[in-house]
Amino acid sequence: MATVTHHTAPTQFVEADGVRYAYRRLGPEGGVPLVMLQHFTGTLDNWDPALVDALAAEREVVLVNYAGVGSSTGTPAVTVAQSAQQMISFTAALGLEHIDLLGFSLGGFVAQDMALVRPRLIRRLILAGTGPKGAPGMHGWRKDIETHARAEVPTGDDLLHIFFAHTDTSRAKGMEFLGRLMARTQDRDAPSSLTARDAQYDAVLEWGIPDHGALQRLTGIQSPTLILQGDDDLMIPTKASHLMAGLIPDARIRIYPDAAHASLFQYPAEAAKDINDFLA
Repeated sequence: MATVTHHTAPTQFVEADGVRYAYRRLGPEGGVPLVMLQHFTGTLDNWDPALVDALAAEREVVLVNYAGVGSSTGTPAVTVAQSAQQMISFTAALGLEHIDLLGFSLGGFVAQDMALVRPRLIRRLILAGTGPKGAPGMHGWRKDIETHARAEVPTGDDLLHIFFAHTDTSRAKGMEFLGRLMARTQDRDAPSSLTARDAQYDAVLEWGIPDHGALQRLTGIQSPTLILQGDDDLMIPTKASHLMAGLIPDARIRIYPDAAHASLFQYPAEAAKDINDFLA
């Protein structure tokens, strides 16, 4: 039997609370699955295939679209808390009693909320290119990042500007990522709508409203946590990752050099090894 990969995993659907969630599963069954939550406006096909396949070589991986995003039906959430409740409903619909959870960017916001409101659901937590609620520098993005992130028809140049450091070496890795991103040709996911984009940016802004007290929420995360970040994230300040590492009781941090927001796409083999080692 041929191995199922990111390029060939079929899109499946499950209904929960009136929403038909689009998801894909790949990798060996058994054990605790790794559920992966996507970035702002990202869909099933915005994950780096090199990262997903390297993770799925050692464990079951579940990719999912938020409500109202890509091929999922329903109304897009306008707060992180809403998205967290929706993703909890999704895991229940799949019958998942225990999961490992990876959240990238906006997905990292959602993952933090899930870890706080359903601590028994999550065995281990990975937070990549993300930051805590209410932290300094989290209330929206600088103008150039917002312009590229909110483009009506995103291009490769938009992704390069947001995701990778503005150096020749990082951008070269970014071009390799763009080539991998478009390699799946069959059953590609639907792109995000402008409605989903605007709802998700509302959620980003609400999460980032300065609130020193909200930082204490991190001390309630019980899951062992791995934090991944680039050394110069232009979208979510790298210092926010250090802040999370200091406040989450059982956290470790890995900073990748010459990297920005999508360090796990710039270094997919290294990130997959770090994640697999952490989850082993």
